[in-house]
Amino acid sequence: MKYEYKKLSLSLLALLAAVIGPNLFVVAQAGYANLSDLAVTYLFPSIAVLIIIHVLGYFIGLKELSDQLRVGFVAGVIGTIGLEVFRITGFNLGWMPGDLPKLMGVLLLDQFALGPDTASNIAGWSYHFWNGAAFGIIYSILFGKGKVWLGSVYGFIMGVFFMISPVVIALGVGYFGVDFSVGFPITVTLAHLAYGTLLGWFVYRWNKKDLSIFILLKSLVNKK
Repeated sequence: MKYEYKKLSLSLLALLAAVIGPNLFVVAQAGYANLSDLAVTYLFPSIAVLIIIHVLGYFIGLKELSDQLRVGFVAGVIGTIGLEVFRITGFNLGWMPGDLPKLMGVLLLDQFALGPDTASNIAGWSYHFWNGAAFGIIYSILFGKGKVWLGSVYGFIMGVFFMISPVVIALGVGYFGVDFSVGFPITVTLAHLAYGTLLGWFVYRWNKKDLSIFILLKSLVNKK
């Protein structure tokens, strides 16, 4: 019982830390704060928390949780590569209004007026891939091994939420990007389906046990 409570507590903390990063861009685009300030106050500490939990897991008998975090991270990065294949294709076809990683970079370094440069591009792409990794960690914690189809659904839902988020509204393309082009929702949907499918496939293959947070909660409830 002590092990399960310990794993549940750290899993919830890791889940909270992983959720922070991807939402900072949304908060910034909604006009509540500068992304550069949010990064210092929330992004870097949240990454530190995840690193600490990952390392700590090996020392306090929670290696399986550490493995889940690592699997989610790597699978999320691979999924982001798949997403980029479709996003870059759509961007080059004129179906996307801008290059989001570059936009993230100038906002992170607070140099929107100056425009992108090498440093901002590195920052933007790093943040973009961190967001993909964070969503992978979230998926791995929530669903354990999961299923490939579940990853596809996860990616599809991510795409839908993106297309109705303040990010899209700030771009001036309307909900689902239909004010810009019909290619916008097609690109976003295919990109996120690619992300989710790759994520689901690799997490299913690499997570050794089906230690989803829902199974853990069910086990605790049944033992009461």
